[in-house]
Amino acid sequence: MRTTYKFLLTIALTMAQVAAPSLTGRAGGGSLLFAKVTAPSLIGRAGGESAITIRVQAPSEVIQGDRFRVAYVVNTSDVDDFRIDEFDGLVELFGPSRSQSSSFSMVNGKTTSSSSVTFTYTVTTDKAGTFHVPAATVTSGGKTYKSASPQITVLPAGSGSSGNSGQSGQSGQSNVQPHSSQADRMHTQNIGEKITGKDIFIAVTASKKRVYEQEAVLLTYKLYTLVNITSLEGKMPELDGFHVQEIGRQRQPELKMEHYNGKNYGTVVWSQYVVFPQHTGTMTIPEIKYEATVVQQNRSADPFDIFFGGGSMVQEVRKTVMAPAVTLQVDALPTPKPVNFSGAVGKFNITSSLTPQQLKSNDATTLRLTVSGTGNMKLMKAPTVEWPKDFESYDPKTEDKTKIGASGSSGSVIYDYISVPRHQGKYELAPVEFCYFDPDAREYKTVTTDGYTIDVEKGKGGSTSTSSGLTKEEVELLNSDIRYIKSGEPSYLNADSALFGSTRYWLIYGVALLVFGILVYIFRRQAVANADLARRRGRGASKVASRRLKQARKLLNQNDANAFYEETMKALWGYVGDKLNIPVSELTKDNVRESLASRNLSQELTDQFLAALDECEFARFAPGDPAQTMDKVYSSAEDVINKMDNELKR
Repeated sequence: MRTTYKFLLTIALTMAQVAAPSLTGRAGGGSLLFAKVTAPSLIGRAGGESAITIRVQAPSEVIQGDRFRVAYVVNTSDVDDFRIDEFDGLVELFGPSRSQSSSFSMVNGKTTSSSSVTFTYTVTTDKAGTFHVPAATVTSGGKTYKSASPQITVLPAGSGSSGNSGQSGQSGQSNVQPHSSQADRMHTQNIGEKITGKDIFIAVTASKKRVYEQEAVLLTYKLYTLVNITSLEGKMPELDGFHVQEIGRQRQPELKMEHYNGKNYGTVVWSQYVVFPQHTGTMTIPEIKYEATVVQQNRSADPFDIFFGGGSMVQEVRKTVMAPAVTLQVDALPTPKPVNFSGAVGKFNITSSLTPQQLKSNDATTLRLTVSGTGNMKLMKAPTVEWPKDFESYDPKTEDKTKIGASGSSGSVIYDYISVPRHQGKYELAPVEFCYFDPDAREYKTVTTDGYTIDVEKGKGGSTSTSSGLTKEEVELLNSDIRYIKSGEPSYLNADSALFGSTRYWLIYGVALLVFGILVYIFRRQAVANADLARRRGRGASKVASRRLKQARKLLNQNDANAFYEETMKALWGYVGDKLNIPVSELTKDNVRESLASRNLSQELTDQFLAALDECEFARFAPGDPAQTMDKVYSSAEDVINKMDNELKR
C-alpha cells in the first residue's frame, strides 16, 4: 500500500512541478510580479453593427519545433460556417476541435446568459521567423464576420531554455496551452548545479555614448535568464555629476523569449533611467550590483517524505549579478553662450497669454508663459520678462506638467507672472525670448512670444498727470536734468591768493584732522549703540509681528482685504528684518534665504516662510472666496512666524 501511495504522490508532484512557477521580481526592495505572457486578445467585427466578435488566442513567441494551440473564440453558439485561411509558415497538425460553453447569471433580479464556441488548432513550426496566424471567417445569421490575424515570432531552436532542455515532456504538454507562460521555458537546475554568468546576466545599453552637457541619456537595464528566478534586488547608486530620473513602470513586466548567442533567454527590461550629465569630459556610470534568487530542484528527494514534511523538492539559491558600467563622453556646450541662454538643452517652444490687457492702475495683470518640449526641463531657468516702467512685478508662480520619458522630461512648464501698473497710460510689453541649445542641430536657438499693448486707465489711488502730459515723477526728473549754461564775463583767481602753503591752509588742515578724530570717536560710539539696537530689535521681533498679526486679524473680521494683506506682509517682512537685522532697503527673498541659511535654519522652514510670502502676494489677486483665502493666508503667516521664532532661539 505504501508503494502505491508513493507512486501516486510522485506522479502528482511531478505534474505540479511541470506547472509554471510564478516569477517574481523586486527592484529596490519592492516587490513585482512578472506577468505571464499570454496570447493577445484580438477582435474582429463586421461594420461595427453586430455584437458578434471573434477572439484569437495564440502565444506571441514560440520556439522552433514546439507545438502550441491557436484558438478562435466566437461569442455566440449560432455558427453556421467556420473557415480559416491557409497557415503560412506554420504547420497545422490537427484541428479544428470544437467546444461550446454557456453561462447564466442573475444579479438584482436581472437574468443574463451568454454562450460561445471555440475552434482549436494544434500547430507546430519548422523554421524560425515572424508569421501571422490565419484569419478566421465565421457565418452567423446570414452575416459574415472576420477576425484579425495576430503575429507570432518563432525563435530558432537553441540550448538553455527549450522545452526539451531539462523538462521532460514539457514541450509536448504545457507549450500546447493557448495561454502558456513563457516562464515555463526557463530551465530548473538541480541542487548544487553551478549558476554561471551565461545563465543569468544583465545587459546595459545607453541611447547615446557621446553627448553634450545637460543632454538626456537613456540607460536601459535588461535581464537575460535561462533559469527560474523568484526575485531580483538592486538599484542605481547615488551618482556624482549626474541628475538622475527613473522611468517608472506603467505595468507589470512581461517575460519574453529572445534568441541570443545561440540560446533562447527569458528577457525583460528591468529598469530604465534618464541621466543628465552636469560636467564635461569622460564620465562613468558605475556598475550596479543585483541579488537574484534562483530556484533549484532536488531530483533525489523522496516525494512521499516531502508530502509528510520531510523535505522539499526545490531550493532557493542567491546569485550576485553585476550590471556593467557605462562610460559617456560629455562635450561642453559651444561658446560663447548667448546672454539670454536659459540652460535648457533639447527641443522647446514657448507661447504666451496676457490677461487682462485693459485694466486700471493698481489692478493686476497676469502674463502666462508656457514652455513646452523635450529635454532637461527640470533644470532650465524661468524666462525673463521686461515689464514696462512703473509696473510692480512679482516672482513667477510655476506649474510643472512634465513627465519623464526616453528623451528626458517632456510636457510643459507654466510660468505665471503677476504685475501691477501704478500709473495710467499705454504701455508696450516686449516679446519674451527663450534661448535653448538644440543638440541635434548643434546650435543655440531662440523662440519668442508675441508682444502686447497694455491700456491702463486711471484707477482708485492712481497717479495724476500734469497739463503737459507728464507725470509728477517725470517732472521731478526734469528738475534734476540738464542745467542752463551761464553767460557773462568769467572771473579769474589771482596767483598771489593761492591757498596752498598759507597760514589759512595749515589752519584748515589742522581743523580737518581734529574733526576727523571727533567723527571717528562718534562713529565708534554709534556702532556700539547700533549693535545693541540690533540685538534689541531681534529680541522684540516676535512681539512686533504678534501685534501686527492681531491687527491683521481685526481687518480680516472687518473683511478689509487690501488692508489685511498689507498688514500681513508687514508682519512677515518686519519679523524677518528685525530678527535677522536686515535693513528695509535690502529686504529681498535672496538675502533672506542666505541669512536664514547662515543661521542654520532648516531648508524646509525657509521654503515655508518664502511660500507664505508668495501666498500673501498672490492671494489678493486670486479668485474664489476672499474670506476663506484671507483666513488661509493668516494661518500660514502665524504658523511660520511661530516656528521660525522657536528655531532661531536655539
